[in-house]
Amino acid sequence: MTGAVEGPFGGVGSEDETLLLDAVERFLAKDVKPVAHALEQADEYPAEIVEKMKALGLFGATIGQRYGGLGLPATTYARIVERVSAVWMSVSGIFNSHLIMCAAIERFGSEAMKESLLPRLAAGELRGGIALTEPDCGTDLQAIRTRAVRDGDHYVVNGTKQWITNAAEGNVLAVLVRTDPETTPAHRGISLLVVEKSAGYVARRLKKLGYRGVDTAEVAFQDVRVPVAGLVGDQEGRGLQQILSGLALGRINVAARGVGVADACLQSALAYAQQRHTFGQPIASHQAIQLKLADMATRVEAGRLLTDKAAAAYDSGRRCDLEAGMAKLFSTEAAVTNAMEALRIHGASGYSSDNDVERFYRDAPLLAIGEGTNEMQRIIIARQLVERAEG
Repeated sequence: MTGAVEGPFGGVGSEDETLLLDAVERFLAKDVKPVAHALEQADEYPAEIVEKMKALGLFGATIGQRYGGLGLPATTYARIVERVSAVWMSVSGIFNSHLIMCAAIERFGSEAMKESLLPRLAAGELRGGIALTEPDCGTDLQAIRTRAVRDGDHYVVNGTKQWITNAAEGNVLAVLVRTDPETTPAHRGISLLVVEKSAGYVARRLKKLGYRGVDTAEVAFQDVRVPVAGLVGDQEGRGLQQILSGLALGRINVAARGVGVADACLQSALAYAQQRHTFGQPIASHQAIQLKLADMATRVEAGRLLTDKAAAAYDSGRRCDLEAGMAKLFSTEAAVTNAMEALRIHGASGYSSDNDVERFYRDAPLLAIGEGTNEMQRIIIARQLVERAEG
């Protein structure tokens, strides 16, 4: 994605990016930060925040201009995600899954599908995500059981998906389905269908340790009829490759979330360490605390650089499994570690639900699990290292 981008903030360049990021900062300060704690504690969907995000164009952040989106490069998108996540990580999840779906449609969908769906998705009129994971299938997507059987000009879909973001409050999903259970290898029998909620799937919201506010649901498909036109691409059996290409953007998003949470932990710990006194001096003057702060800051900067590199690789159009995997792995582990260190620096006050540090501590572990576990990222990184060395 290169060149100027026309949208609410004009073309994307250094000056226009600054204007865009400034607008996001104002939105976060005015509309998110004052209500984040209460909404998170109540696990309440942030409907008003979502309306503001529509106006900002965030649901079309990476969708091309010709379809009504901002067409932002991944580098700019990652900086937005970092800033949002530093205030309330859940908000970034509402448009992340949505944009992964949009990326798959824009890259692989027919022109008719793009013209029909992308302008509505960019405007936030349609909001949704990706339905991949199943109760007995997490990382091993080739083991999915949800079936889509061709019946005339429709597919009939049956099965269950789990941990699906935007399934309850959104209104469209890109669903990974098995269209041919006999084909080997298994991925050749897997397709991607765009299914609108009006077709009849049922979403049951799930409770979570953290990542509250954003809806995460179990989704049941019982004889749900989907027009054949909902198939992404011009033939069946390409679904796994189609969605995996979109997950690169998702991993960059999660890496940026990790940087945002890690930085929020650092800033909270730094402020508290300057205010809290023991033995007649601020605890920031104690070497034990200084060592923690130094390591926390270094993790934030390293994660930011890795994420920026991964985003630049994505923008170049080349395969970026290695870069996205490294950024996701390091930045999310940085968030987990910084959350624990921030809690320790805050002591008992950090353990209270009145303190945002407690929320960071609950939110961070999800980042090490979502968009491919960090164990899987290590395997991806190692395989890519070997493949590139042999190439």
